[in-house]
Amino acid sequence: MLANLDEFKKQANYINGEWVNADSGETFDVHNPATGELIGAVPNSNGTETARAIEAAHKAFNTFRHVSVKERTAMLRRLRRLIIDNQEVLAQILAEEQGKPIAEARGEVRMSASYAMWFAEEARRVYGGTVPSPWADRRIMVTKEPVGVVGAITPWNFPSSMLARKIAPAIATGCTIVCKPAEATPFSGLAWGLLCEMAGVPKGVVNILTGDPVEIGKELTANPLVRKITFTGSTRVGKILMTQSVPTVKKISMEMGGNAPFIVFDDADVDRAVEGAMASKYRNSGQTCVCTNRLYVQSGIHDKFVKKFVEASEAMKIGQSNEEGVVQGPLINEAAVTKTEDFVEDAVSKGGKIITGGKRHQLGHGFFEPTVITDATLDMKFSKEETFAPIAPVYKFETEEEVVQMANDTEFGLACYFYTQDLGRTFRVMEGLEYGLVGVNEGVITAVEAPFGGFKESGVGKEGGHQGIQDYLEEKYVCIGGLGL
Repeated sequence: MLANLDEFKKQANYINGEWVNADSGETFDVHNPATGELIGAVPNSNGTETARAIEAAHKAFNTFRHVSVKERTAMLRRLRRLIIDNQEVLAQILAEEQGKPIAEARGEVRMSASYAMWFAEEARRVYGGTVPSPWADRRIMVTKEPVGVVGAITPWNFPSSMLARKIAPAIATGCTIVCKPAEATPFSGLAWGLLCEMAGVPKGVVNILTGDPVEIGKELTANPLVRKITFTGSTRVGKILMTQSVPTVKKISMEMGGNAPFIVFDDADVDRAVEGAMASKYRNSGQTCVCTNRLYVQSGIHDKFVKKFVEASEAMKIGQSNEEGVVQGPLINEAAVTKTEDFVEDAVSKGGKIITGGKRHQLGHGFFEPTVITDATLDMKFSKEETFAPIAPVYKFETEEEVVQMANDTEFGLACYFYTQDLGRTFRVMEGLEYGLVGVNEGVITAVEAPFGGFKESGVGKEGGHQGIQDYLEEKYVCIGGLGL
């Protein structure tokens, strides 16, 4: 089934199977970060609309939890087919509001379809079990049940795929869900309402609303009908949501900030390392939680690596999403550009050397030049803070022990990468790095089949893999007695 651009670009909330405006009638504008042009306006909702969406989800859950796994799997397969059939329109919407190159947008849409298919398959593998009983006349069973109403809050950097890996496991397990997409990229989120409508997902099972993040977040975390909060975003906001969820003791899964180290040892394949660094650093203009934040290069190959990395950085084509050959688009807004300038100024003031880039791109708006800074030191801001920008600071190191210690010197623990051809070192470093995702001789490692989640202050729980469905389930112990055995 196909839909056109206007049909997918919804400018209303999707609550209980209906397209509705905010009660107040208020809206907020959404702009293209590459041009500043107005894309459209969406409802500026608050806690009142959120409570109504939660009530709809709660009512729907009482029925949907009993829908057979065969039917839920069929819904997800239809969703996957709809995403594939409409991928070009969905990618155009995503690229327009987020700014990423159209090739990256298409890739994200395909990833969304993959999540729908993965959880359609995982839905049929939610196994319970029996436990050997210590009593002759009793039997022990463990069953798994849907947790209930889920509150989902997603970011602007992957506005389609981040919703996919929350909506898909919810449907797979028989949960219902209330989703709040990011203010900067609401259209990709609202498009999921139409997809669910077209796929025959019952009313109230999936609800999507836009608006005030504080008020919506408060209602999702405070409302006792919501039994789980799933969030992707910054560590700062994640901690607030975790705190707000305590009084009602909700299940939580949090995928939060990162500060990914990228380590290149003297024995690495330099060309492969440069290729991996380019993919990891500049993907989505550096605006991903698993992007390389700090490049550590061993002294023996430091200069060789930097030379090749700078050449590759300067060869990238910067531009608007639909331009042929573009590999880097704009940052999401003016605040992001200003923050990037601050990181660069801080590094230079502390002895960093700009080898290439370092300023706003001549295209204006949200564009910033790919930037490589050498002589990076541990007192620079990007050593501790997540950059979310096309800045690549390079640190020189001498020993394996030294670099593992520097890589771990952060409260974050989401993704890390290292390059070596030494098998023993591979295992030593892999086991020494305090991160939930480790790429060895690879710069892009995310896959629907693998668990995604961090250590330390980068998160709680996993998304993707067979682990990704577990946070949407409750385990119930059942003891059956009086069997007369």
